[in-house]
Amino acid sequence: MRLIFAGTPEPAVVALKRLLASDHEIVAVLTRPDARRGRGRTLHPSPVSALAQEHGIEVLTPATLKAGTADGDAVRARLAELAPDAVPVVAYGNLIPEDLLDLPRHGWVNLHFSLLPAWRGAAPVQAAIYHGDRLTGATTFRIDEGLDTGDVLGTLTKEILDTDTADDLLTRLAYSGADLLVETMDALAEGTAAPRPQEGQATYAHKITTEQARIDWQEDAGTVDRHIRAHTPGPGAWTMIGEERFKVGPVTVTGDRELAPGEVAVSKNEVRVGTGSGDVALGAIQAPGKKMMAAADWARGLAETEGLVMA
Repeated sequence: MRLIFAGTPEPAVVALKRLLASDHEIVAVLTRPDARRGRGRTLHPSPVSALAQEHGIEVLTPATLKAGTADGDAVRARLAELAPDAVPVVAYGNLIPEDLLDLPRHGWVNLHFSLLPAWRGAAPVQAAIYHGDRLTGATTFRIDEGLDTGDVLGTLTKEILDTDTADDLLTRLAYSGADLLVETMDALAEGTAAPRPQEGQATYAHKITTEQARIDWQEDAGTVDRHIRAHTPGPGAWTMIGEERFKVGPVTVTGDRELAPGEVAVSKNEVRVGTGSGDVALGAIQAPGKKMMAAADWARGLAETEGLVMA
């Protein structure tokens, strides 16, 4: 089939690579505009755009797909000219107007990293970890006018490990999901796809703000552990020590209960913090303007460790 691939961040690159190696033809890529990054604030293409350019594929980078805008009208005309059979979508990050959904004969097919209708929305991997789910997965579905509400085309399941960060789990799902997306495109091309309505209770995982990533040390140790892993690496779980904000890496639940919530105890090779139900051992911490480092190394560099409190 003739495909236009819509995606932006690194996890979408895996799917694009698999599609490029398949029997389908990628006639163009639709991605977010170049973004400013780094200290120099220079413009950089999205990871998907960079890969497409390496392969000599046309790249479309509209700020919007809405009709009545210069950007939107130009890209809409180009999409019609390219006449794709389907548009596979992986974390594109732009609203697709309802009137464009029927442009490809097989529709826009999204790869979503949850078992829909569980965790519809922008942060399904983070939500699954935070809420203590044991299983998650990926779903391919036809995009409709709702929020991740379209008919399901394919699914896969993955176990969530007790040590999984959002990055760990998303990486596994990106690779498995890429295979699922290719299988879905194959089924559509062969006429064997069997769309089915979503079944079960819908839950929602909205975009995470930096403020929501703050650690509440009054929570029980298991919740603190899941909170930190769910927000690693982005936006990064954080806490305050005095007037400074520190990012905190994954912790280990010790099973001990010696410290008050937020109270810090430093020993030769370990830094512990109290929670609402017991102590956790810090794995890594990032001071303002510094790189993430082992918590014990950070503590050895402090002039005073008595009376430290995280809040």
